[in-house]
Amino acid sequence: MRMITFFLVGLIVHVVFFVSIFDIYFTSPLVHGMTPQSTPLAPPASRLVLMVADGLRADSLFTLLPNGSSRTPYLRSVIEDTGTWGVSHTRVPTESRPGHVALIAGFYEDVSAVAKGWKENPVEFDSVFNESRYTWSWGSPDILPMFAKGASGDHVYTHTYPAEEEDFASMDASRLDSWVFTQVKSLFQSAKSNSTLKASLLQDKNVFFLHLLGIDTNGHAHRPMSREYLDNIALVDAGVAELVSIVEDFFGSDGRTAYVFTSDHGMTNWGSHGAGHPSETLTPLVVWGAGVNYAQRVTEPQPYEDGYLQDWQLEHIRRADVNQADIAPLMASLIGLPIPVNSVGVLPLPYLNNSDQFKAESMYTNAIQVLEQFKMKMSQKKETTLPFLFTPYQPLTESKQTELTRKARILIQLEKYNEAISLCQSLISFSLEGLIYFHTYDRFFLGCSVVLGFVGWTSYVILVILRTHASLNRHPNLTAQVGMGVSNISSKKLGRLCTCVGAVITAFLLIQRSPLTYYVYCLLPIPVWYSVFKESGALTDLIWSAPSLPLWKCFGYFVLVAFGIELLVASFFHRAMLTVGLVVLSLWPFLSGLFGKAKFRSLSWFLGCLCLAAFPLMPVVGREPNLHLVTCAGLLTFFTSACYLWSSGRRTPLHLSDRLQFFTQMLHAAMCAYVPTLTHSSLQEKQGLPLLNQIISWSTLASSIIVPLLSSTRLFHRLLSIFLSLTSTYLLLSTGSEALFPPVLSWLMFVWINIEQEALIAQGVSGRQELSSIDFSANIDITKVRQLKLDDIRRSYFFVFFIITAFFGTGNIASINSFDPASVYCFLTVFNPFIMGGLMMWKVIIPFIIVMCTFETIQVATQLSSRSLFLIVLVISDVMALHFFFMVQDYGSWLDIGTSISHYVIVMSMTIFLMLLSVVTHILTSKRLMLWRKPKMHYP
Repeated sequence: MRMITFFLVGLIVHVVFFVSIFDIYFTSPLVHGMTPQSTPLAPPASRLVLMVADGLRADSLFTLLPNGSSRTPYLRSVIEDTGTWGVSHTRVPTESRPGHVALIAGFYEDVSAVAKGWKENPVEFDSVFNESRYTWSWGSPDILPMFAKGASGDHVYTHTYPAEEEDFASMDASRLDSWVFTQVKSLFQSAKSNSTLKASLLQDKNVFFLHLLGIDTNGHAHRPMSREYLDNIALVDAGVAELVSIVEDFFGSDGRTAYVFTSDHGMTNWGSHGAGHPSETLTPLVVWGAGVNYAQRVTEPQPYEDGYLQDWQLEHIRRADVNQADIAPLMASLIGLPIPVNSVGVLPLPYLNNSDQFKAESMYTNAIQVLEQFKMKMSQKKETTLPFLFTPYQPLTESKQTELTRKARILIQLEKYNEAISLCQSLISFSLEGLIYFHTYDRFFLGCSVVLGFVGWTSYVILVILRTHASLNRHPNLTAQVGMGVSNISSKKLGRLCTCVGAVITAFLLIQRSPLTYYVYCLLPIPVWYSVFKESGALTDLIWSAPSLPLWKCFGYFVLVAFGIELLVASFFHRAMLTVGLVVLSLWPFLSGLFGKAKFRSLSWFLGCLCLAAFPLMPVVGREPNLHLVTCAGLLTFFTSACYLWSSGRRTPLHLSDRLQFFTQMLHAAMCAYVPTLTHSSLQEKQGLPLLNQIISWSTLASSIIVPLLSSTRLFHRLLSIFLSLTSTYLLLSTGSEALFPPVLSWLMFVWINIEQEALIAQGVSGRQELSSIDFSANIDITKVRQLKLDDIRRSYFFVFFIITAFFGTGNIASINSFDPASVYCFLTVFNPFIMGGLMMWKVIIPFIIVMCTFETIQVATQLSSRSLFLIVLVISDVMALHFFFMVQDYGSWLDIGTSISHYVIVMSMTIFLMLLSVVTHILTSKRLMLWRKPKMHYP
């Protein structure tokens, strides 16, 4: 197979493996066609006011000040006297969109929503707003439109401020919340003179939604312990108090208004969210007004062992915790709306102040609403499964469904409300478990198909390595079998067998009306294993060559690589394992005997590994900005580059234009190291992002790939230009110690290139080129390209190890909430999730490119074709991915499954990215832009 064909086939196969994990674990949980369910009794409230303080932590609201007073006196008085309170437990990812969907629609959104952005709905869903008579909403343009778009009809009114107002560098982000409160007051003021509006407001089943983004914006910009964040909370409390007064005055204090105050997610101490830290998943919930229980005094200990009651001095008030999705059925129950049809929330009865009959009827409605989803899911799966293969969910068969619902109805009629409530809660529990059962019904089947294809692909790559890149003795009986790898079964018969198997699988999937992706996952293993059997002659060659191979050395390499792969897998769960690995790697020159031949380079390698080993030990998240370290990183870059140019200039004199370019790049890197300090200083003084700093940042980013193409294609000259260009961008995206990572990594990469030359001498490779004479743009002499040796397995493993270190070394990938929005403040301060996310991902990729360029250099310097080493890299990364895939199958809890899935996605993304980046890296190292230069450069 030609290299380009192999590259394309490998890319397609890995994309299929990558997409499969989402199709198996992250398909949409929603089903459609259910009938909305509502409680037949009159609701206690006519209207609902929902206030969501975006980014508000539970402790920030509930904790008292040192003097014993409250930062939120109005809400504190509600908690202690007139309402019910608790903690709302959110789910990962703790982001605004999924948080609001859980609150208002009652279900936990699937991952496909992320790719659609914040304003689009990948799957239309029902919500409390959709079921209301009218909904008026005010707040962010990133949240409100998706609920208006998802509503049937035009009864959801949105009022948003411009997106440009969401500026982390603004004078005072709390003005966003002030704007919302002002707009609400204007509505009620206008209604006094607008009879049509007043008539609409006076109807029942109305919802008023206030999305308060100021707290979240101040938390990102100034951190949750800042004065700005805490003052914003006090402003919201005062706004809520005034709003309640206005609403009660407008409706004549009729006692028919219910109020819900909560948050979509919390925030870490370092101003980020997205992961599962308690500061992100614990949000406040305060409910009061019509139909809501008053505060209940308790003297006995409450069933919460987290210690928060004592910290918040609320152990004497009953606490009622809920899951975030439970708030949707609570709101629907209070104002008599049908519960959103896709809701998985369970009505929290401790919040209701109503008759036992109302509670039982409401719980029964909740149970039927969830059961309807289960029945629809079961029906869909039954229709697409052959009858003899269908396995129903045993705790909730059709007969048991009828029995439980009938029994619950009879208990309500007999006024045995507590028993009815208990039975309905059991029915909800069974229905939710059944939903998961049918949602994951095909998971094992699809997982087996993917594993079969994965194992086949990895086996095929290993056989290709043995056949085309290893010096094996050819078995004499196979020399006549050109292009055949199977001795007993001809290629034609094998092809017919595979065709028959494919036809059977296709017919089976057609009968079951399976989705198109199922065909891909089930049919892909067939051509893969066909290729494996055709290449199986390489195994015979290996056996035939066994007597001439150093078997003990081969076995030793196998054990070391297996141990190394396990270490890399462990590093995904414990970053400190990378430190262990780097310490072990630092001893390589001493254990291999290279120290005696290259003492200086060996010591440089030892020190470089130890310096790099310090980074995985640094905190993943929670780092305080230290812009002095960014400046130090810039000076270090300038100094090391100057030393290198001075030393290399003595061996290989630089052309004048190259000297000017390098000197300009060095000054530019030093300047970029100082720009973050100027930017953050300006932001702290509330003067906004300086335009000059923004121009420098964006121009640096735009030129980071172009500038290296202007430099010489000599090996170290080109690498230095790439390093300076990428480091300049990295410095602009840094806020602390991570800025030192690229200089240290680049130092170790330069040493790695040099020490590999010494390893070639130790191997006795003939025709070795001097590094100073290697030119990337020179044509490679095919006759000098050698076959793979055992030491090349080590080189490939080193590359994978350094790639993983580049990913996790600074902690940016180790946790989703380690991304600090302050990293992009040199580029923009107005909230834009895609641009900000893109900049942060580019920051992660920069060390990746440095390692890739180094690997490209080693391939050239060690006289290996790029395909040879890359095939070994593919095997190592695929074995890691397969390891994580098996972990996903073994784990039971969703948290552990989600962790392993994220690691699988990272490894597969890394492999696909390696394939794509290899082309970019080749262009980056070997191509050259001839703008003002002469067509050809001559070096002495």
